[in-house]
Amino acid sequence: MQENKRKRILITGAAGFLGSHLCDRFIEEDFHVIAMDNLVTGDLKNIEHLFKLPNFEFYHHDVSKFVHVPGELHYILHFASPASPIDYLKIPIQTLKVGSLGTHNLLGLAKSKEARILVASTSEVYGDPLVSPQAEEYWGNVNPVGPRGVYDEAKRFQEAMTMAYHNFHGLETRIARIFNTFGPRMRLEDGRALPTFISQALQHKDLTVFGDGMQTRSFIYVSDQVEGIYRLLFSDYCLPINIGNPDEMRLLDMAKEIIALTSSQSSIVFEPLPIDDPKQRRPDISKAKKVLDWQPKVNRKEGLMKTIHYYQTLFNSNIH
Repeated sequence: MQENKRKRILITGAAGFLGSHLCDRFIEEDFHVIAMDNLVTGDLKNIEHLFKLPNFEFYHHDVSKFVHVPGELHYILHFASPASPIDYLKIPIQTLKVGSLGTHNLLGLAKSKEARILVASTSEVYGDPLVSPQAEEYWGNVNPVGPRGVYDEAKRFQEAMTMAYHNFHGLETRIARIFNTFGPRMRLEDGRALPTFISQALQHKDLTVFGDGMQTRSFIYVSDQVEGIYRLLFSDYCLPINIGNPDEMRLLDMAKEIIALTSSQSSIVFEPLPIDDPKQRRPDISKAKKVLDWQPKVNRKEGLMKTIHYYQTLFNSNIH
């Protein structure tokens, strides 16, 4: 009987960093979780602890191809996509396809199942912003033909397609604009600043800072991000909403902080800034506060210590 009462949710990109934490959350909330991933950037290790559960199932599938899920479906979380420059520069066409064809397939599935769908957009839709902090009404400053355009424009198209389904078909849609999130299960070779800094610091290698390190980012711990997404899914708000931490800091200062927290012997070296790298990133979360009654709770040091501990455990297990 319990199984019949359980709400069924499809989570794409389920073996990735954020997707796997969302699987955990919805299992905790007693949903039947259908996880889907093509494992191009995801890792089954992130969800293997769930495989033994009767209310969890896994589909090895690329959502850019037709998506079929038997039985009823109440919710869809579309989190399938490469999310770091190192990945989407390697697989640019797959990145564009998962944001366009993948989104189209999942919106069609949501329509046929009469399910509510939440899509994972990104702060990258703002590009290299000319305003700070970035509010949802800001249209962005994006180079569509630059190296980052494959990700930025895929996500901008995803938002447009999602709103079209909402307006034309009356589909229940939600759009989360996700800002820099960190925590356990981020891949070491992810290429983004935090895992790279922590990995280098733990190995006492030089920390590589791009440009002069004065560019800013705003980092949010994964449990806060998951809570924001959870609240958004069950809200009645259909327009894009920022989910991030307005605590802005320079990357050079973040590198110094990680060296201090890891008691590392590392130095800092500077590399040329990648093309179209955003100089500033800070969310305006007044909408999330008002609509979702949500704001980040985990302070940066606490989140960093948990993340550093995770990577230390990884290094130790690899050594042994």
